Amino acid sequence: MTLRILILDDEPAIARVLQPVLTATGSVVFSAASAVEGLRVARENAVNLVLLDLGLPDADGKDLISNLRSLGEVAVIVISARHQESEKVAALDAGADDYVDKPFNIDELLARIRAAERRLVSQTPKAEIFESEDLAIDFRRREVRLMGDEVKLSPKEYDLLRTLAEHSGQVVTHRRLLLAGWGDPAADAQYLRSYIALLRQKLEEDPAEPRLVLTELGVGYRLASPETASSHRSS
Repeated sequence: MTLRILILDDEPAIARVLQPVLTATGSVVFSAASAVEGLRVARENAVNLVLLDLGLPDADGKDLISNLRSLGEVAVIVISARHQESEKVAALDAGADDYVDKPFNIDELLARIRAAERRLVSQTPKAEIFESEDLAIDFRRREVRLMGDEVKLSPKEYDLLRTLAEHSGQVVTHRRLLLAGWGDPAADAQYLRSYIALLRQKLEEDPAEPRLVLTELGVGYRLASPETASSHRSS
């Protein structure tokens, strides 16, 4: 698919740096410096991915996420100098697909964009199988295989892994995982940490140095996307 990317940031230098890089990947790139202009540009140009700054002059970027998502199949990657964990959690809970700190590494941002593109492509029809180099999950059969061997998971372990796999490469907040595993986003986060540790015991080559189930400190967890998991295994 052709990505139609909106850079929604009031710092002109961000658009100047990113526009040629993103255009070189084959994407169509637009830019806007305010919430009002950004929503108009996104709507008029059928944008399907937004790089969103939170500190816009006329609105908090978090308040735009639901409006952007309501335009259709639109992925939102927050790019912000707000490094507080509470800001990241709030943006992700509001519906952002990912969160990248400023200053950012261009290669990392491009990898996050590719992961978002894969999610956009896979949304219709909804995938029944997740596959990386080593890990395969058949959602219909609730079957998990690691390097071809079946892995026995408890129902909660499977529910957590499935939620992570459905958002592969994307940060999944503690609240969303607690809701998936316990039906209560306010449940004790210690339960979640314990079950993530159990998952790592079953899935990781070295649970102390996880390469599949990654921690986003203070925010949640991320299942490495297929290309990331592959590069980690070969490193």
